[in-house]
Amino acid sequence: MAITSHPQPPQIQRFPQSKYIDAVRWLPPVTALDRFAAIAFFDSDSDTSSVEIYSIGSNNPPNLAPQSSWVSPSRVSSLKASQSQHRPFVAAATFSSSLHVLFSDPMDASSLESEISIPGKVLHEGPISCIDLMDGELECLTVGEDGKINVVSIGVSNLNHRRVFDSSGLVSYTATKWASPAEFATAGYGFSLQWWDQRKPGGAVSQAQRRTSGIVHSIDIHPSRKHTCLAGGSLGTVFAWDLRWPQQPIILSGVGTGDAGAHSPSESEVWEVQYDRYATSVNMGNSSSSKILPAMICSEDGILAVIEQGEEPLELVAEPCAINSFDIDRQNPSDVICSLEWESIAVLSRNQEMGFPLPDTWC
Repeated sequence: MAITSHPQPPQIQRFPQSKYIDAVRWLPPVTALDRFAAIAFFDSDSDTSSVEIYSIGSNNPPNLAPQSSWVSPSRVSSLKASQSQHRPFVAAATFSSSLHVLFSDPMDASSLESEISIPGKVLHEGPISCIDLMDGELECLTVGEDGKINVVSIGVSNLNHRRVFDSSGLVSYTATKWASPAEFATAGYGFSLQWWDQRKPGGAVSQAQRRTSGIVHSIDIHPSRKHTCLAGGSLGTVFAWDLRWPQQPIILSGVGTGDAGAHSPSESEVWEVQYDRYATSVNMGNSSSSKILPAMICSEDGILAVIEQGEEPLELVAEPCAINSFDIDRQNPSDVICSLEWESIAVLSRNQEMGFPLPDTWC
């Protein structure tokens, strides 16, 4: 397995914590000077969970300072952040199947001002596997291993939900992602993907499956290529599938893929995958519109890497513990925040020599 290490690695600042970190997300800024992250913590000593807002200072090295916190009724299973009318908010799903939306103060993004929620056992029978927030809209997708899919509309003082589909437990869903206001994708066991169109109720309009054992843990959809779904899961597997023609996936990484061009930076669970808005193709000028755009992954064996179709993986971080979550800053795509299993948060800043921001048509 060939893995490229850049001669000028990213600057990394680690911040040890006293609690386990379940998820990290950059919070959309209210002003250009704002830099905040939402972090889901679990304290095993007291068996308590919380979502906390931290400011990330611009000094060198950066500092991480707590600003506000909210106590969760149970451990957070999925965390997302978005904004509406320049007001940041965080959505947190839990293992007890409750959903909580936390709004920041309109004048102070670091302060959690209000909460609206749906209690457990309403949306799902068991843990909520994954949620996703629609960009610029107040709608949240929820999926679970119980086979239920819900769309939750976020109001000023309440959450309204409707059931999109219920497989009655015959199919389990582990990941979901909006593609448009009407369309979204789900994923689950057996490396399966499903494409849904709310204008065509009754079930998925398209689906694909590799028919091999494994689980998809995370998916992403690029806004300019909404039908191409990026997926990461078991055994270091990362693949892309155009769900309009789901006959054959494009394998980007994985153990035993049989594809000499699909080098694997990881051989364990890929916990999260995102299109990398910062990375550039080695031959971007000759890049075909059909080529899969670069992606970043984090894994159980402590790898944070950028992978690209037909290229060697670029290893950014190799830790002696799992990296279970990361997020790329949309306003500054060179910066990444990630959570390390041994109770630490890392903030990475990639040097300009490693690439340059992609054109707007790619972002």
